[in-house]
Amino acid sequence: MKKRNFLITMVLLLAVSLVLAACGEEKTGGNESKSGDKKDEKFMKFLTGGTGGTYYPLGGAIAKVISDETDYQPDAISSNASADNVAELAKGNAQLAFVQTDVMSYAVEGIHAFDGEPVDNVLALGSLYPETIQIVTTPGSGIKSVEDMKGKKISVGAPGSGTYINAEQILEIHGMTMEDIKAQNLDFDESTSGIQDGTIDAAFITAGTPTGSVEGLSATNEVSIVPIEKDKVDELVKTYPFYAAETIPAGTYGLKEDVDSVAVLAMVAVVDSLSEDAVYEMTKALYENTDKIAHDRGESITLETALDGIGIDLHPGAEKYFKEEGLID
Repeated sequence: MKKRNFLITMVLLLAVSLVLAACGEEKTGGNESKSGDKKDEKFMKFLTGGTGGTYYPLGGAIAKVISDETDYQPDAISSNASADNVAELAKGNAQLAFVQTDVMSYAVEGIHAFDGEPVDNVLALGSLYPETIQIVTTPGSGIKSVEDMKGKKISVGAPGSGTYINAEQILEIHGMTMEDIKAQNLDFDESTSGIQDGTIDAAFITAGTPTGSVEGLSATNEVSIVPIEKDKVDELVKTYPFYAAETIPAGTYGLKEDVDSVAVLAMVAVVDSLSEDAVYEMTKALYENTDKIAHDRGESITLETALDGIGIDLHPGAEKYFKEEGLID
């Protein structure tokens, strides 16, 4: 009888041990997933922009570099660009995204498109290149200055895009508002098609130059870029420090002369739930393999300018890499 009771006791102890072990494994597995287990993070959504802009093809090229150089595989997806990209990151619907530095600042501050709803779960990986504000038109429109756009049909960018806010701020510096123009919410392809068809007069396009959709327009039409005068550039930069003076060089889109304008910076933003290891490896892969980025903008992406224009916190993985490279203390 004693022997039987002993055996029953041992069986019960073994059963309890197995249950506790299983609970421990479940708890450990949950912690690994939260901290960013490589298996869970391998496939990521990378939001870019419209197919007619710079973001989409560049995003595909960067995703390929990261896939080739790391165990992670970002999938570049077309989107409505900056503001929508941040919103999707904040909701957890993607892990990486292209964003304008100005729009990212608005998101953290909870202003403009993010009015009253500041984003607190998106961090910076690094900045990429200047994004020029291009006011695209044709000589036949009669638009030679920002003021000439009064009463005209002007595309101000897709709903939720940073281009819309750029347009609003540039109009403001010139003493104008959206009420002074016939604003059209079109993406880049729709904008250049509209200019070609004569259904709109001009379009704000914020993108790295040359921009694919504008190059397409220049193949069939003579393109003009409306200049922003130097005093207005200075005023804009003083009012909104995330802008910088920029020149669109002669020869771009067949332009006969340089055109003065302004630019913001493109950056890569990531969700804060990504592990330090994942972001470290992706940051390292990006900035140490810019020569492998199969896009003209790859030449503008450098480690030396990786922190330009970034006004939000870095992800710990990116911070670790930049510290190793001596960019930050």
